[in-house]
Amino acid sequence: MSIPVELSGLADAIAQYRFAYLMTTNAAGAPHAVTVSPVLQGGELVVHGTGRRTREHASQRPAVGLVWPPRSATEYSLIVDGIASVGDDGLRITPTRAVLHRPGPSRTDAPGPCTSDCVEVDVGARKPT
Repeated sequence: MSIPVELSGLADAIAQYRFAYLMTTNAAGAPHAVTVSPVLQGGELVVHGTGRRTREHASQRPAVGLVWPPRSATEYSLIVDGIASVGDDGLRITPTRAVLHRPGPSRTDAPGPCTSDCVEVDVGARKPT
């Protein structure tokens, strides 16, 4: 199920969470996760205080992911894919896709292997140039 939400809706969604995990990858493709508190500014997610390894990964492989975990098992996680740019003050991430996600009830009639309850969030995705 998809429900489009304007970029301002992403700010409202983020406000419902305490923190996020920022995921980057190293040269071998191994994930690296750190806890962050992104702020939406001018259509970008700004992450201050990132470490050397996170900045290095993002500069070499700018496709990143953010996951805001739910507070309870019945709530949604917010998952945002984006393209990062590294600056002196941290990362600026342009969101390309966002979804609210939680496990769905076990169903035998699900159309495919996924039985999760997902809601797409329209972030006004921009293609990287």
